[in-house]
Amino acid sequence: MSTLILALAAGAVIGLALGALGGGGSVLAVPALIYLLGFSPAGATTASLVIVMLTSVTALVAHARDGSVRRRTGLLFAAAGIGPAMLGGALAGRIPAVVLTASFAVVAGVAALRMLRSRPAAEGVVTVRPGRAAVAGAGLGAVTGVLGVGGGFLAVPALVSVLGLRMRNAVGTSLLVITVNSLAALTTRAGTVEELDWAVVGPFVGAAILGAWDGRRLSVKVSGHTLQRIFALVLLAVAAFMLIDAVL
Repeated sequence: MSTLILALAAGAVIGLALGALGGGGSVLAVPALIYLLGFSPAGATTASLVIVMLTSVTALVAHARDGSVRRRTGLLFAAAGIGPAMLGGALAGRIPAVVLTASFAVVAGVAALRMLRSRPAAEGVVTVRPGRAAVAGAGLGAVTGVLGVGGGFLAVPALVSVLGLRMRNAVGTSLLVITVNSLAALTTRAGTVEELDWAVVGPFVGAAILGAWDGRRLSVKVSGHTLQRIFALVLLAVAAFMLIDAVL
């Protein structure tokens, strides 16, 4: 199968995940870029940030029109994560690739298990706790910078479990967090962006953007609890694969 077809297929799947689940795109993008498209770990994490940021902006617009984005909560998360994301991005190049891969897998697995154990959020009015939002946002920013991911696979469970947002609102709000965190992390990797293979990254982004629109429509039709379980199971499977690969 040609590289172009693989890039289009992977991009479509990742866009679908971002649009429907508000996260999981980068946790799928990194292994796809490494194992399917031959990117180095460093190149894959940088390309993933570019892909996820551009796709998230597209999905964010659609979710905002549906009224599912909690702007105040999202901005608190994003503002708290900018500094840690930039610092993490600067430190990432000094960490061995196997350590990054194993850390990536462990963090994704923990997030997946937490999502599987959590109960559906209540339908009442959500009280935003600025302190908790800021602490969680800073942690997400650090993970984004170090591991080269948008942070949505952690933002969604944090928004649901820590702040009590309903799944549908958490999905939309996480896209705002992903966009800002990814942009902040990319500022420390500006020199490596020019070295990316844009003949692969370009089609990947295009397919992901189209997939995000379909994902947004899927999120309207499927219950939030079902989306949460699908999201968690996908994360758990990817985490197990990457951890085994890192160890062996």
